[in-house]
Parts: sequence; C-alpha cells; structure tokens
Amino acid sequence: MKRPTIKDIAAAAGVSKGAVSLALNGRSGVSERTRSRVLEVASALGYRPSVTARALSSASADAVGLVLVRPPRALGDEAFFFQLIAGMQSEMSCALLLQVVDSREAEIALYQRWWAEHRVDGVFLVDLLVSDPRIELMSALGLPAVVVGGAGHHGELASVWADDYAAMTSVVEYLKSLGHRRIARVAGLSSLLHTVRRDSAFASSVVDGVVVAGDYTAESGARATRELLGMAAPPTAIVYDNDVMAVAGAEVAASLGVAVPSELSLVAWDDSVLCQHGRLTALSRDTFAFGARAARALVAVIGGASPTDVEDVLPELVVRGSTGTAPAVQVG
Repeated sequence: MKRPTIKDIAAAAGVSKGAVSLALNGRSGVSERTRSRVLEVASALGYRPSVTARALSSASADAVGLVLVRPPRALGDEAFFFQLIAGMQSEMSCALLLQVVDSREAEIALYQRWWAEHRVDGVFLVDLLVSDPRIELMSALGLPAVVVGGAGHHGELASVWADDYAAMTSVVEYLKSLGHRRIARVAGLSSLLHTVRRDSAFASSVVDGVVVAGDYTAESGARATRELLGMAAPPTAIVYDNDVMAVAGAEVAASLGVAVPSELSLVAWDDSVLCQHGRLTALSRDTFAFGARAARALVAVIGGASPTDVEDVLPELVVRGSTGTAPAVQVG
C-alpha cells in the first residue's frame, strides 16, 4: 500500500499542502478547526512523517506527557498520583504536560495529536489495561514511552512496576494469621491489569472471598461497604484497592455501629495521609521514589537507551489500629 503523503491529506481535508504542514507541525497560521480536521484525516489515512525529516525539522519539545482517564473531580482525592507526579518531576528538567480526559479514546487521540504537533518528547502510560491499544500505538508512532505498572504486558516499551500479586497475597496471609476467614475485597476498575492481578491473588488465597467492584471514589467505597455489611454473614475483614475507598468504608462501619477492629478489620492499598490520620492499616510504598524511577527510565529512553524492565520494591504492610484478631466465632 502506498504511504500517504501531505498531498493526500490536503486533498482529503480540502485544504492546501501548506496548511497541512502548519497543522502537522503545530505551527500558527491555521485555525483550530482546520488543525483538528487535518489531524483527523492524517490519523484516518495512517500518515506517518519521515523520521529523518522529523529529526531535521524538529528540535526537542522539552516536555513529556502524562494523560489520566478520570473524572476531574475524582483526581483531587487521589494522593497516589500527586506523589507519583512529584517524583517524576524531581528527576526531570523538562516540563511535565498533564491532561485529564474522560475516555481511552480521548487519551489515544491526544497522544496522536501530541505526536503530530511534536508537543512532547515522550510519555508515561499509567493504568495499564489487560489488552492495551496504547502499547502498539507508541511503537507505531515511535514515541518514547514508559509503562508505569503492567509487568509482562508492556511489549517492547520500558516499564517500572511492583508485584501486585505478591502484595495482595501478603495482605491476605496477614489477615488469616489474625483468624479471619470471611474476607472481602473492594476492587478497583475491572479493566485495569493491576486489578486483575490482585483479583487473581485474592481468589487463590481466600476460600470464601467476596469481591465487590468499586471505582476508587469515596461513594463507591461507601456503597460497597454497606453491601458487604448488610450480608447475612458479613465479612470480618475488608481490603480496599485505595485509601479513599477505605476511609469511606470506615465511616460507614462507624455509622452502622460496627466496631473497628474488634468486629471488622480494614486494610487500604497505598498508604497516605488519610490512612495515617485515620489509623488505617495500609500497604505502603515510596510512591515518590516510584515516580522518580519511572522518570529516569523515560529520560534514558528519550536519550536513545534501550528500554528497561524495572521491578520496584514490594509494598510493605504498615499495621495500625484498623486491624485486629477476628471475632471469636471466626477463629479456627
């Protein structure tokens, strides 16, 4: 198949070749409507500029990108990402271009636009999916990228990750050592790879485990906790996929008169100030350092180094006042 050219894009978009060149290179001189139309047509035709020409005509963008698929309001509750971003920025002298979008489709379109306009020199990919189209996209674009999380599912891209399976297993074994048998889990989004790995570890470690889906928000954590505590045989321990849902769960337990930890033990994933102030037992890792490792990996790839696959330190369980021995009827 013939490789599409600027002339082909111009004909399909109904504009001049000069306008196409300005739009693809992110230069002024065309309206936003025309720029969007050109980028849409270029993407549909599968246009890829000459790597040599691109290198000769484009200097470093002096920026890297990070896109989060989140409701904007929900992002403000996630301390994990603030620490991650702070760690990333600590290792880079360039700008970090952050954008929040509402869908994976919008995220992919944004990468294509950034690449076409040479807005960034590389990107961080977070919240890896089980089958993630972004991996192939980065390889096709030739855009340097680091997958933050997602061991074994990052293709030829660099990756920095922690072992979610082993971490979940350690939490369950700790709860079982306290006599807990009816253990529940309030999970994150089912499409995410780390959720699947945690689910798998939980299912392998708990005989009668119950999993309720959440979405990392306080509302979903509260709703899931009410559902679990309303069961005929409620769990004596609940593991939450983030700190926000765990704090909400603790508030629900208190409102229902369920004593923590004498009647119910709670564990949060990813320690935070919320967990520290609420005396919640939590899996803790140095998220700032995790972000810094990801940044070093991306800077290296942008500089021409071969992609690396780096396993981060396994999160450690910090025991506080929200976990204790299971109620007497559960022992044995």
